[in-house]
Amino acid sequence: MSALPFLQEQRRYGNSVGRCLARYLAGVSALALICAAPTALTISPASAQVDFEGAVTNSIDTSQPMLLEARTLRYDFDNDVITAAGSVDIYFDEYTLEADRVVYNRKTGRFSALGNVRMTEPDGNLILTDELELSDDFRDGFIKSLRIDTPQFTRLIAESAERTDGNEITLNNGVYTVYTSPAKPSLWRIKSAKIIHNREERTIYFEDASFEFLGSSIATVPFFEIADPSVKRRSGFLIPEVVYKSRVGYGASIPYYWALDPHYDLTTTLTPLSKQGALLQFDWRQETLNGDYSISTGTMYQADPEEFAGSSGDEDFRFIVNTEGAYDLTDRWKAGWDLTYATDRAFREDYSFAKFGSASELSKIYLEGSTTTNRFEANAYAFQISQEDDPDPFDPVNPVGQFTPVDDDLQEKQPVVHPVIDHSVMFSDPIFGGQLSYVGNFTSLTRNTTDAFSVNGINRFRGVEGTFTRASANLTWRRTLIDPIGQVFTPFAYVKTNFYLLESADKNVTALTDDRFAFRGMPAVGLEYKYPFVATFEGGNQIISPIAQVIVRPNEQKIGELPNEDAQSIVFDASTLFEWDKFSGFDRDEGGTRANLGLQYKLQFDQGSFLSATFGQSIQLAGDNSYEIPGILDATGDSGLETTDSDYVASVYFDTNTGFRIGSNARFNESNFEVERAEVTAAGRYGPLSAGLSYAFLGERSDAGIDQDREELVGSTNLTLQENWRLFGSVRYDLVNSQVVQDSIGIGYDDEGLSVSFSYGEDRSRNNGEPVEKTFFFRVGLRTIGDTSLSTTAE
Repeated sequence: MSALPFLQEQRRYGNSVGRCLARYLAGVSALALICAAPTALTISPASAQVDFEGAVTNSIDTSQPMLLEARTLRYDFDNDVITAAGSVDIYFDEYTLEADRVVYNRKTGRFSALGNVRMTEPDGNLILTDELELSDDFRDGFIKSLRIDTPQFTRLIAESAERTDGNEITLNNGVYTVYTSPAKPSLWRIKSAKIIHNREERTIYFEDASFEFLGSSIATVPFFEIADPSVKRRSGFLIPEVVYKSRVGYGASIPYYWALDPHYDLTTTLTPLSKQGALLQFDWRQETLNGDYSISTGTMYQADPEEFAGSSGDEDFRFIVNTEGAYDLTDRWKAGWDLTYATDRAFREDYSFAKFGSASELSKIYLEGSTTTNRFEANAYAFQISQEDDPDPFDPVNPVGQFTPVDDDLQEKQPVVHPVIDHSVMFSDPIFGGQLSYVGNFTSLTRNTTDAFSVNGINRFRGVEGTFTRASANLTWRRTLIDPIGQVFTPFAYVKTNFYLLESADKNVTALTDDRFAFRGMPAVGLEYKYPFVATFEGGNQIISPIAQVIVRPNEQKIGELPNEDAQSIVFDASTLFEWDKFSGFDRDEGGTRANLGLQYKLQFDQGSFLSATFGQSIQLAGDNSYEIPGILDATGDSGLETTDSDYVASVYFDTNTGFRIGSNARFNESNFEVERAEVTAAGRYGPLSAGLSYAFLGERSDAGIDQDREELVGSTNLTLQENWRLFGSVRYDLVNSQVVQDSIGIGYDDEGLSVSFSYGEDRSRNNGEPVEKTFFFRVGLRTIGDTSLSTTAE
């Protein structure tokens, strides 16, 4: 055919060809989307998905220009057929189509693409086939030897695909899988004799489906269905999970998801158990305009409650409920809650395979607000502990019966905090050239039973019966000055005030003040001096910084006469050496004049590795030593600060910047330099091996009831085998008693499409003569399908 007649016919039919090819591409896209539908398995029913109808009807804009490239373009006038052949490339509205030949028969109204057909869609899907045919009204079509690769690394292969009546698409002998690279297949896949998509029902059906692993079938399902991508959420069964525990028996959790509305849903889970009957769960979630909330419940009528004899779980009916929520009140304020109630303490542990929201021992309601210079947080707390009372406790406390035994009335000894409020302000304008800040705290709590214990015949109190309220306000000022030779001077001052209201206090706690109202204040002024010396050398530098602090204060007032709820933890080491007040909370204030002296050193290499170290001591210069005088708990007697010259503290940290690092922290006796406390932690990676090792030593503390040294090693390792396989394990070893406390070992496989792990562990940490707890754990996860696990515990 000469060029001139062809150009005439191209002008005559050009618009028609463009429109038809546009419709052709839309039809191919529609069929390709249907063929890719099993990728919906990557989305859980509660997740947002693609607008399928919009993708089919709106993906092609027929008003856009089309670019067609081919070696030859022919029009057969007699048969009314347009043929493009030889490296055909079609570019239209972000679609590309490559084929050896493209044919449009205007009489039959059908398109055909033949030979090495490759079609790329705007969303990145790549469709590969040898032959494709589609009617120009999209109602009927055929694709032969189809393969689709998606940007999410999912793949669908089918011998053929057909579309009939504009509604149903059928894929014959289809395979669905995922892959890590086009050349590396996944270890698992799903084969199905037929995959049928019904557009009206918006459902995809699988017939005679087989789940295969390493080429072998491990499960066969005659029929199952999923929602197509046009459905954002769809009711249906989720993946079940096998469960086993010795006291409840074998079972399987079977969840069903109810898509009730785009903004709320419900999941019901039935877990039949061979020993105890059926556990029924309800999980409700709802999203609102400015937040969301959830309610999770679990109900159990136990068939054999005697399996839990000796614990609070020995009941016919057991129940737990958790609700969580968070709401943005404004752009700066947020409120929420996390509340849990259970009929008994052991419910969470006995049915630990089930998830009831957070279901923690702590319930709270909170309000938070913040700006760049202000922070406000209010919390109300309540505790429902899982630890059981000891029916035959060892009782060192009350020879005259004043207080309940140590392991008795544990729940009644937990406080209800109503509330605790923290407020801080960092003032933006300098005051006398320095920074002024404010920290406030308000705490009110009630406890029903005094929590007391005795060491060496002296009663100590972790908590006291009654209602206690404290309002605290701390104001701090500091300024940093640097002189011409590099000396750094930091003068500072602070004032701490505490106002107490004590109501219904336990009269047996005679150390407490009899006053209903009490006030305590602590003003202080101080100066910090630091003179860093910098020495450079080829390849790095080193900095040596002597540091000295002096804080002048009056003596602490009312030591031991007031409750101590938030200053019970005293850890004196290199990290707290230069703290102005080393108490952890507001209920104690360090008093007297004290000096903190130390030396800091850092060696820095240009390639990134470095070594840092700190060494120092704290000295009571004048006034009463707050750490020497026992409080109501006497948490400071072995803190290392109770003597005029404190224990020495030191820390060293080294990081090679190549995967290995080691750090240590230690406290040494001030008189004989014996180690009182030490921690050493090392971690590293070399080739396929990564490991971590920690050593901890705590010396005998007679005042705290620790009558012998404690010394332990904790190690963990992970060894990568070949590309995706790994071995892992951990151990905790008691060096004093020469016994393994905990140990575990496992093997796992991980790639982008599959994750499998198996582990076995033993736990002897209870150290009460009970049998060793042995745990087997197996988990398998298939990307785009889901994951399931099995955990068993034996003794």
